[in-house]
Amino acid sequence: MTDRGRSALRQTASRLEVGPSMMRWEGDQLFIDINEISSLPIVSRVRGQIRVIPSALTTVEMLLTDDGAHVWRPFAPTATVEVELEAPGWQWTGHGYFDANFGTRALEQDFRYWTWGRFPTGGGSTCFYDATRLDGSDLARAIRFDADGRAEVITPPERAPFARSLWAVKRETRADPGYRPRQVKNMLDAPFYSRSAVRTKIDGEETVGVHEALDLTRFRSPLLKPMLAVRVPRRRGWRFDPV
Repeated sequence: MTDRGRSALRQTASRLEVGPSMMRWEGDQLFIDINEISSLPIVSRVRGQIRVIPSALTTVEMLLTDDGAHVWRPFAPTATVEVELEAPGWQWTGHGYFDANFGTRALEQDFRYWTWGRFPTGGGSTCFYDATRLDGSDLARAIRFDADGRAEVITPPERAPFARSLWAVKRETRADPGYRPRQVKNMLDAPFYSRSAVRTKIDGEETVGVHEALDLTRFRSPLLKPMLAVRVPRRRGWRFDPV
C-alpha cells in the first residue's frame, strides 16, 4: 500500500509491476512478490512472496450499479494461498481468494454504505454483497461458487448484525436464522472501514471468512480524507533499472 508515480508502473498481459513489487501469472498460478517498507506506527521491511493457487478461474462479473459504473470481478473465488514473508512467523498456507473491483466513478459518488463477505462453504465458497446506494436503492446479492468456479445466484440468508468495529463502523453479514456472527480476527480498522475474519453459519455450516464494512458517508468527510495521505506512505522518483 505505497503511493508511487507513473514512472513506477510497468505492465504486460501477465505482469504488473509497481516499484519494487509485482504480481505475475505463471500458468494458472498468481505470484505476488513484495518488497516494501511499512508505514507508521511500525516502520519495517515487508519482503517475500505470496502464491495464489486457484481451484478454478471464472469469467463472472457482477454489476454493482445498473449503469455498470461499478463492477465486482471474482477471478478466483476459491483458492489455496501460500505466504512466505521474510519475518519469523509470517509463513502459512490457507484457504483464500482473488478478486477485484473496477469502476468509472469514485465509490462515494454512488454508495452510502456496504458490506461484503466471502466464506468457504461446501467445497467452494459463498459471497455476499450488500450495499445502500446514494439514490436510496439497495444491492443484495449472494453467489455460491463450486470448486470448478461455476457460479449460482442464491437467495441470501437473513441479515445479521454483529459488534461494531473499534472505530464504531456498523457491521452486518448474512447468517442462518437465530445465529449471531462474530469477529474472530481483526485485519484492518479505520474510521470508515473494517476488514476482519468473521464466523457465521450458512445452511447449517459454521464457517470463517473475510468480511468488510465500508462507511462511505464517513469517507466523504473532509476531516477524514486527509488521514489517508498520512497513513499511506509515498515514494517519489522511482525508476526501473535499464533493461
